[in-house]
Amino acid sequence: MNIQPYIAQLLYRYQCVTVPGFGAFLTEIQSAQWVESANSFFPPKKLISFNANLKNNDGLLANHIAQSEKTSYDYAVSAIQYEVLTWKKALEANGIFSIKNIGDICLNADGNLVFTPVDQTNYLSSSFGLTSFVSPVVKREIFEQKMEALEETKVITLDTEERTGNSYLKYAAIFILGLSLTGSIGYSVYQNQIASETVLVETAVQKQVQNKIQEATFFIKNPLPAVTLSIKENKMSYHVVAGAFREEKNAQKIFERLSKLGYKAKRIAPNKYGLFPVLYGSYSTIGEAEKAKKEIQEKDNPEAWLLIQSL
Repeated sequence: MNIQPYIAQLLYRYQCVTVPGFGAFLTEIQSAQWVESANSFFPPKKLISFNANLKNNDGLLANHIAQSEKTSYDYAVSAIQYEVLTWKKALEANGIFSIKNIGDICLNADGNLVFTPVDQTNYLSSSFGLTSFVSPVVKREIFEQKMEALEETKVITLDTEERTGNSYLKYAAIFILGLSLTGSIGYSVYQNQIASETVLVETAVQKQVQNKIQEATFFIKNPLPAVTLSIKENKMSYHVVAGAFREEKNAQKIFERLSKLGYKAKRIAPNKYGLFPVLYGSYSTIGEAEKAKKEIQEKDNPEAWLLIQSL
């Protein structure tokens, strides 16, 4: 049985795919890149590496093969063992062995396995359909013209309802003029009364004008649309996995042990292979998850691996 296609299929969904008795293929997400010297852009991708020390069977590959081939789990384990034996014989005979769409494995002078990944396949599912491309250099003159065009924004004009006090002043002036004519006849008698009346009228007129000015209403043509802010929920999509167990009681024992050790352990729903996964904890960024995985591998479980999945 050729198990190479099944390894490739699992690399799209998991960060660690272990081939029992041989080693584990690990993936790490690399952000999009821009090579300034070549004006080239590259989409995000998964970088593949190989660890020959991770050989224990975690059940992931065997269960996937059993489900795909509609056979038993034990038969799938036997098929993997036979395939691994074939790989080792090929390495001993030729010194190199190629795994389709994954990479080449060879023996160095010290007899250690050296892995060289291929770059043609991107195992990051979120980058499906994205390819690298070369962009021509943007000329400075064109950029400045675009900036000038953006700066020519439409001016917002204000329409005001003019409220003036001209009519009130006109009537006040007529009233004052009439008093002045009357005062020409008897200036000495009505001088004080005219002065006080004038002050009262001017005060009233100024008050009316001030009130009208304060009542002026402004209208804005083409009002700006309201801005709506959305807050993205911070999801915990990165999980450090302690293991996936065929028996639920074994998963419960591991969960209780990790909880006693102080980990924020979790048990999630059985996967489609019927296994019961147990997590050390969940994290919002891959950097936090990688750091936690490294500490766990050093202190508690060297076979802990990283699962990227929205639960």
